Amino acid sequence: MSDQLKFIVEKLNKEPFKKNYNLITFDSLEPMQLLQVLNDVLAKIDPKHSVDIREEMPDQTAKRMLSVLGILKYKPPGNIGDMSVFRQGLVVGSKPVIHPVLFWLLQRTNELKKRAYLSRFLVRLEVPEEFLQDDVVSETNMQYEELMANFKIIHKECEQLKSSGFSTAEIRRDISAMEEEKDQLLKRVERLKKRVETVQNHQRMLEIARQLRVEKEREESLAQQKQEQKNQLFHAEQRLQRAQHQLKNMRHAAADAKPEGLMKRLEEEMKFHSYMVSEKLPKELESKQQTLHFLQKVVTEPAMGQADLTELEEKIHEVNLQINQLIENRMRNDPMDDKLSLFRQQAAIIARKKETKAEELQEAKEEIANIEREIAQKSTQARDIDGSEVLRGDEFKHYVSKLRFKSSVYKKKRQELAELSAENGVLQRTEEILKQRHENIQQQLQAIEQKKGILGYSDTQEELERVSALKSEVDEMKGRTLDDMSDMVKKLNSRIAEKKSALAPVIKELRPLRQRCQELTQEHDDKKVQYDSCAAGLESNRSKLEQEVRGLKEECSQAESQYNYINLMKRGVEIQIQRAADEMKAYVSPDPQDRRKAIREQYSRNILEQENLGKALREKQKLVRESHGPNMKQVKMWRDFEKLMECKKLCFQKQQQASIGQVIQGGGEDLLIL
Repeated sequence: MSDQLKFIVEKLNKEPFKKNYNLITFDSLEPMQLLQVLNDVLAKIDPKHSVDIREEMPDQTAKRMLSVLGILKYKPPGNIGDMSVFRQGLVVGSKPVIHPVLFWLLQRTNELKKRAYLSRFLVRLEVPEEFLQDDVVSETNMQYEELMANFKIIHKECEQLKSSGFSTAEIRRDISAMEEEKDQLLKRVERLKKRVETVQNHQRMLEIARQLRVEKEREESLAQQKQEQKNQLFHAEQRLQRAQHQLKNMRHAAADAKPEGLMKRLEEEMKFHSYMVSEKLPKELESKQQTLHFLQKVVTEPAMGQADLTELEEKIHEVNLQINQLIENRMRNDPMDDKLSLFRQQAAIIARKKETKAEELQEAKEEIANIEREIAQKSTQARDIDGSEVLRGDEFKHYVSKLRFKSSVYKKKRQELAELSAENGVLQRTEEILKQRHENIQQQLQAIEQKKGILGYSDTQEELERVSALKSEVDEMKGRTLDDMSDMVKKLNSRIAEKKSALAPVIKELRPLRQRCQELTQEHDDKKVQYDSCAAGLESNRSKLEQEVRGLKEECSQAESQYNYINLMKRGVEIQIQRAADEMKAYVSPDPQDRRKAIREQYSRNILEQENLGKALREKQKLVRESHGPNMKQVKMWRDFEKLMECKKLCFQKQQQASIGQVIQGGGEDLLIL
């Protein structure tokens, strides 16, 4: 512990702290002073913690220190295992907690400075999932992650450059070479300056050159803006594609929303993708790599002749013979190998079948995706034409099953209706026959009564029997009704008495409750009237405030856009003014080196050099014009000489082509060619 205190005091007394402590004064520090020392050390590591803890709440101080210690990846020692104890000790400024923290921080200050610097850019900002559903928030989060990844790459490259280092000898050689180039450029600038000063209107030419430079810079800025717009368009198209893909997946998932179906489909997809990743794709990749290696080997080899091809064919023939011999030997040697070969063949066949099925499945998936796209197009077309939603999935199956059930019910009812209509026809025919028989019997009975002199007796007898039967039924019903009524009255009286006795205490309790209900109803009506009036007033005030807020937001956005536009214009004007001031300062400077740096002087020198070059070219043109006539005569003479030689050549060829023994006459002489 004493060594730890000595180390802390020694580090605090050095740069950049300069505390002038000794062991006694440091050990006698108050908790608040000790916390201030810890805060000063943290401020040297990360300047944003440079605060006075007396002006800060203790909870905020402890929270801030805990967060920075967490970023710096500080772990409490073994004797402070409980985080609550460590947090409490940090709040109250306990020495057993503060001293180990100071010792750890002062041991690795440079490393922690680097870590604190990186934490400002690499500590991830956690965004809740419900906020990520918004497109703007999701896009901003993706850009934030891309920038973080780019920062990591750039920081690694920077560290590599720092650690690589260049030798001093190389740097000195580069400096000497650059100084020589500088001297040469200065001499050349001096020469060009002297040439330009003698040219007329060199000020005008310098102004034109300056305008040309400004236009070129503007062209570069416009090209850069065009490229930025193209990049933004490309990113927007990518976001649109991602959103369309997410929408398609969500619609596809909503079509089969049952948990069992989802789990089954996910298991099938997982098996298929695991097979593709672990077996099929590695084999295809390996075969492609072998083919690529073979093609690269073929490309690197020199061109082959017929002898090389013959030699290769002989080698292939020999290797095939060796392979056939090995296969025959294996088939003759061990019968177990034959069994294993059968199993191997079966395994190979199964593997090939598996691969073909996987390919068929992949093709089927692609076909399903195409069909789904066509279905989506057709459904949108149907929705545009009809205006109703197209059934699909479980809804269509339910609709089909419902139609089938209704069709079966319809068939059964139609069959029952046919049976009932047939039975109705039979019963109608039976009724007609019975009516006809009854009429015949009545006619016979009337004829017999008329013979006996008692016409109408049977009708009277039937009427009397019917009336007597009705009277007996009515009497019986009256008796039953009276008995029932008397029993019912007794039962009702007894039940009324029971209900009265049971409801008597309830009625006593209900009377004050009714009065209370009336009072509450009246109070509720009054409060409701007050609430409605207050709500109406608040609603009107809210609508007014919303309109005011909307107008203020629009004014704020307009003012902000105007401010940004004016600020940009101001920056552009300042840059142009600064460039003009630098140009004027360099041009009017008494120092010749500064004047050489001026663009006006440079363009003047360039103009003078070009004018000298033009003079030289004009002199050369004059020489060419003067020598043009003699040269053309010489060319004509050479062409005539060439034609003459061509004629001599043709004559010589004709003499050579003459047959043997031919006599040629020319020049007054006869020649015989043997």
